[in-house]
Amino acid sequence: MALRFYNTLSQQMEEFTPARDNTVRMYSCGPTVYDFAHIGNFRTFTFVDILRKWLRASGFQLNHVMNVTDVDDKIIRNAVAQHKGLNEYTAVYTKAFLDDCATLRLERPEKLVPATEHIDDMAAAIEKLTAANHTYTSDGSVYFRIASFPGYGKLSHNDFSGNIAGARVDVDEYEKADARDFALWKAPKEGEPFWPTSMGPGRPGWHIECSVMAIKYLDETLDIHLGGVDLIFPHHENEIAQSESLTGKPFSRFWLHAEFLMVEGQKMSKSLGNYFTLRDLLARGYAAEAIRYLLASAPYRKQLNFTFDGLKSAATAIDRLRNFKLRLETDRFPAGANLELAARTAGATQAFHAGMNEDLNTAEALAAIFEYIRDVNSAMDSGAFRAGDVPAALELLKLFDSVFDVLQPSGGSAGLPDAEVEALIAERTAAKKARDFARADRIRGQLLEQGIILEDTKSGIRWKRK
Repeated sequence: MALRFYNTLSQQMEEFTPARDNTVRMYSCGPTVYDFAHIGNFRTFTFVDILRKWLRASGFQLNHVMNVTDVDDKIIRNAVAQHKGLNEYTAVYTKAFLDDCATLRLERPEKLVPATEHIDDMAAAIEKLTAANHTYTSDGSVYFRIASFPGYGKLSHNDFSGNIAGARVDVDEYEKADARDFALWKAPKEGEPFWPTSMGPGRPGWHIECSVMAIKYLDETLDIHLGGVDLIFPHHENEIAQSESLTGKPFSRFWLHAEFLMVEGQKMSKSLGNYFTLRDLLARGYAAEAIRYLLASAPYRKQLNFTFDGLKSAATAIDRLRNFKLRLETDRFPAGANLELAARTAGATQAFHAGMNEDLNTAEALAAIFEYIRDVNSAMDSGAFRAGDVPAALELLKLFDSVFDVLQPSGGSAGLPDAEVEALIAERTAAKKARDFARADRIRGQLLEQGIILEDTKSGIRWKRK
C-alpha cells in the first residue's frame, strides 16, 4: 500500500514520494525558547518523530531541518525583564528543550538551526524582496506587502480579498481573520537587542526566519513542511508568501499539521491549572515512555485529549507489549512452526503498514498490534504456538518499536546489567533448591529494589524491568 498524507494545501489525501532521489527534504518549525516546552508542544514534536521513523522504515533517507527561534517578541520581553542578555536567556531553554526531547526519545533532525546564526541571510532575503517590490518601509521597519502576492490565503483557505490595503501589524502573532502586511525587519527599540546588517540595525520578524533557513538548507522547494495547526495562519501562510516571492517556485509540496492537545477535555492554560511541562509529569512519577505512547496514540490530525487515566492506560499497554516480548524470548515452545500463525503474523504486519501508510494512522497501527498479541497469547496458552513462530513475531515487535520506541524501559532500572540480573536469579534458584528460602527472598527483594520483577512460570523464571 502506498504512503499517503493529508495535504493541508490541497485539502486532499495524496500519495507521497520525494521529488527527487530517495531523500525526503523536510522542515519543521521548532521551539521558541522563551520557556520550558509544554505537552501540547510535545504532541507536535512527537508527531514529527513518528513521521521521521516511519519514513525511514519505508526505505527513505532523511534531510530534516528544524529551526530554534531564539529571537522574537516574547523572548526579548522576558530577557529584558530578567536583565539578561538574549543568548544567556535562551541558552537555558534551548538546553532544556533538547534534554526533554532526549527523554521522550525524539530524534534530533539532521540539522538544528538557531535563528540568530542566520541574521545576515535574512537581511539579504529582505533586500531581495524589496528589489522585487514586495516590501515597503515605515518608521524604520520593513513590511511585506501581501497585496503583492496574489496567492495569499491558499494554505489557510481563507479569503482575504476584503482586507484594507496597507494595514499592517508589528507583533508576531495575530488573529486568524486579521491578515495584514507583516513585519520582515523591525527597527531597534531602546533597550532591545539588535543586529548591524547591510540594511542597518534591527532584528528580523518571526516569519522570515523559517523561509530563509528552509531555503538555505533544503533548496527552493521542500518535500514536506510540518507544524501544529496553530501555525497555519499567520506563520505558514506568511512563509509561503515570502518564499515563493523570493524563488518563484512552490515552497513545499506537502504541508502536514498536527491538531491541538486538550487536557481533561479543556484547552490547556495556566489559569485553569492544567498546564503541564514534560518535567511536571515526570515529577509526578509518570514514565517518559508512557507519555510518549499517549502523545503518539491518537492520529495526528485528531485532537488528543490528554488525561491522567490515559497515562495510566498507556503504562498498562506498554506492560502488555513488554510482557509479550518477554514471553516470546523466555518461554519454551514446542518445535516446529504453525502455518496458520505465520499467516496471522504476516497479516498483522500488513495491517500495521496499512495503518501507518494511511496518513500515519497510529490508532489503526496500534490496534493491529494488540489484536495480534491477544491472538498469539491465546495460541501460546493452548500450545499452538511453536518455536519456529518466534522469529517472525519478534520481527513484528521490532518494526513496531522502530516507530513507537516504548519497549525499552527508561530510568534507573536500566542501570543493572542483564548479566548481573541473570546471575542473581541463578543464585536465588540455587538458594531455593538448598531450601534457603530466606536467602531467596532477600535476592528477590534486592532485585525488586533495582526495578526487576520476577515471574515464576511453568517454563521457568521470567523477569522484566519496571
